[in-house]
Amino acid sequence: MAKAKIKYYDVPMVSSIAEMIELALKEASDSIAYKYKKDDGLFCLTYSGFINRVYSLGAYLAEKGFGDKHIACIGANSINYINTYFTVLRSGGVFVPIDKELPQKDILHIIENSESEVVFYDAKYENIFRENLNKIPAVKLFIGFERNEDDGNFISFGKALAEGKKLEKSNYLSLKSDPDELKLLVYTSGTTGMSKGVMLSERNLVSCVCNGLMVSTVYENGFSVLPYNHTYESVADILVSFHHHSALCINDSLVSLIKNFKLFKPDYLYVVPAIAEMIYSRLNREIIASGTKEKFDSLVSLSNGMRRLGIDKRRELFASILETFGGKLVKIVCGGAPIRAEVAEFFDNIGISLVNGYGITECSPLVCANHDEDNDYRTAGTRLPCLEWRIDNPNSEGIGEILVKGDSVMIGYYKNPELTAEVIKDGWFYTGDYGMITEDDKLVISGRKKNIIVLNNGKNIYPEEIEGYIQGIDFVNEVIVSSEIDENGNESSLSAEVFLSEVRTPAEVLRSIKDACKELPIYKQISNVKIRDKEFEKTTTNKIKRFKKKNEDR
Repeated sequence: MAKAKIKYYDVPMVSSIAEMIELALKEASDSIAYKYKKDDGLFCLTYSGFINRVYSLGAYLAEKGFGDKHIACIGANSINYINTYFTVLRSGGVFVPIDKELPQKDILHIIENSESEVVFYDAKYENIFRENLNKIPAVKLFIGFERNEDDGNFISFGKALAEGKKLEKSNYLSLKSDPDELKLLVYTSGTTGMSKGVMLSERNLVSCVCNGLMVSTVYENGFSVLPYNHTYESVADILVSFHHHSALCINDSLVSLIKNFKLFKPDYLYVVPAIAEMIYSRLNREIIASGTKEKFDSLVSLSNGMRRLGIDKRRELFASILETFGGKLVKIVCGGAPIRAEVAEFFDNIGISLVNGYGITECSPLVCANHDEDNDYRTAGTRLPCLEWRIDNPNSEGIGEILVKGDSVMIGYYKNPELTAEVIKDGWFYTGDYGMITEDDKLVISGRKKNIIVLNNGKNIYPEEIEGYIQGIDFVNEVIVSSEIDENGNESSLSAEVFLSEVRTPAEVLRSIKDACKELPIYKQISNVKIRDKEFEKTTTNKIKRFKKKNEDR
């Protein structure tokens, strides 16, 4: 198999978070690290200012005896959350991020199961903790981001920071961790509803950051929009931006996304496909509603013709659309699931590079991404240099389960050696995703192993492939493809369940689906349609919980 012929970016290699912080102090002390809204204005925090906050909070925790403990955090994206995150990563302890969308019982279970002794939290969770202290007896301290006063075990974040500022920092700075021991404990919230504690080490994290930047670089101003409890955001965006010495702009809510684009004027951001699709659909609707679709298509044709001659005028021709993003956006990194080629092509046409990648929490999370100078959005790109990969038991098309080995592969699942042994064998992590590796060593994702449909004619169907075609229909907001069960209990045909943006009959929808899928072979054609009256239930990264619905139907 031919190897990818790309020129990796030069990246300073570090072996710890402490080294990463020290390098930032040396090279970017006065540069802006974070931008966020504060008191109806824009506030900027330098690297030295931020790191002083990290050391102050660390000094407070070390003084209280928590410098090497498990510390949980739950709350909305904020500078205080990032402050806490870096403080614990730099310490001898373990950071435990908790999904803020989880139900109460799951929040309490994670705190108890993770053996956390300190919990940082937003105000909305305080009553939950107060009323359930008996269920989380190991917790000795609760630190509220929005609290102004101390109340027994419930402490003000601001006061803790102020107290730590006065303390000697040497105790905190002397703390160290074994690079191969647990540092970040992430409880996954997957589409099956099962939650596993993924154990990531400091070596996992810094390997992912440094090697990820070798494949796909970032620029001066990033835009942070995804939940901080997810590794895609907390590692591939927050840590990557920090190591690159970028300024990361914190979005306060998805409702304010478009408005904040214009405020922060970012040049890059990380998203999941659902957000890329949302932006694409909105822009497409606005182009059609304004009556300029024909003009837009003509400009795209003209622009692409000029590009073939080596002349790139996209930033000028589509300046009015680019202003929607603040006028400076040049790159969107999309991960979490494959992106439709139609969406990537749209962004490329207007002058924004949409870079597709692939990752999984168990790999810290990045496995591969498209290089900026070799961006093929039909693939998930080139593997990180610290990783090996192979396809297990490939079929005649080269498709099989994706296996990964290397420095960013997790230690295992917390308190679950049996499950760890099921997915890590001889150092190879079995991802549960199916795909193929191209001749130039790039990865093409087919779908999740658990989602494969095997028809009674022996054909294997990857529903994600068909869903990608159906999502191209203007009025289809969401879709799940599943098998139809005949009277003999066999999976003999395919059905599409859809949530629509406008009223249509099943017959109309089926005709549109058949037209959208006309390039697919007959065994991949949809024969039945179900129309939903509400959206599918989703995870916090907007992935549909397909198996919960499927199990309920059966």
